[in-house]
Order: sequence, then structure tokens, then C-alpha cells
Amino acid sequence: MASPAAETVTPPFTGFNFAVEIAVPGVSQRVCHAAFSDCDGLEMTMEIKTLREGGSNGRQIRLAGPLAFGLVTLRRGMTRSFDLWQWMARAVAEPGLRADAEIVLLAADGQAVQARFVLSRCLPARLKAPTLHARDGGVAIEELQLAYEALELKPGDGDGGGVGAAAGLVVGASAAAGGFA
Repeated sequence: MASPAAETVTPPFTGFNFAVEIAVPGVSQRVCHAAFSDCDGLEMTMEIKTLREGGSNGRQIRLAGPLAFGLVTLRRGMTRSFDLWQWMARAVAEPGLRADAEIVLLAADGQAVQARFVLSRCLPARLKAPTLHARDGGVAIEELQLAYEALELKPGDGDGGGVGAAAGLVVGASAAAGGFA
């Protein structure tokens, strides 16, 4: 009989160990393969419709309504290329240009992929350079905001590490997101 200490324990997801990958057709297969310090806005909200049946004052009926998605905000990023700036310029020139992005959650070792948030049909909503100050070691990107049309959570390379019922949930206007291995 194995002792409790000998059992394999799946480590929890860590919110500080993630990577960002963005693919834009015609700009680059990987516009951004960057590290950011913060990621916020991976969210979806379902509008709930409430109906009341005549004569039934003590009961209401709840119906699922349309989904709304947040804006992903990535802060204090490092990348070696100017591809994000080129993507923003192309999005202004070609309003129909969309990208697919993934926020990849990594295990504590920084190698194994625990889960992927797949964002479909993204637009760059904001790209902000850092404050230029001679005594600071400024970063390449202060803030990047992405608007997206669909959000999917996929399990990683390993056992999924607790993704459970949320794995494979696909919602939004886009049927599929591609471009990543």
C-alpha cells in the first residue's frame, strides 16, 4: 500500500506562468510569441432573459440569451519583433483582417502546457508603448488589448490538470480557431 506522500499530485494551475501566441494571416504565422506580466479579460457573460407567466406571481422563467466577451488586456510585454505594430497598421488599412490567439497556461516547470485559452477572430483594440525614461529599463509593449469573437478552453499536452468539464467548451461566432500546433 502506497503512503499518501508517494501519491502523484497534479500541481494547480499557476496564473503567473503563461505565454501568448498570435497568428495573423499575411503578417506572420507568429506575430507574437511573447511574455507578458499580466493577462486580464478572459471572460464571457451570458445575458439572461427573464419571463413571467401570467397569473404566476411566485415564479419566473430564465432563458439563456446572447453571449458577450471581454477585452483581453496584456500588460508589460517583451518581444523582439515589430510585428504587433505592423498588425495594428494592417488592421487599420484592412478592417476585415482578423487573427487567432492563444493564451497558454504552463506548468510550474515552464515547459508542459496545462491548458490553452483560444481566442478566435481577434482585433487589436489598443497597442501602447511604454513610457520612455532614460533611467528605466523600459519594456517593448506596455499594453496590448485584443477584442475577440469566440473563446475556447482546451486541455494541455498532459493530463489536463483539472480542466475537467470546461475543456473543449466553444462559444462565439467563429466555428474554429486554427494556426497553432
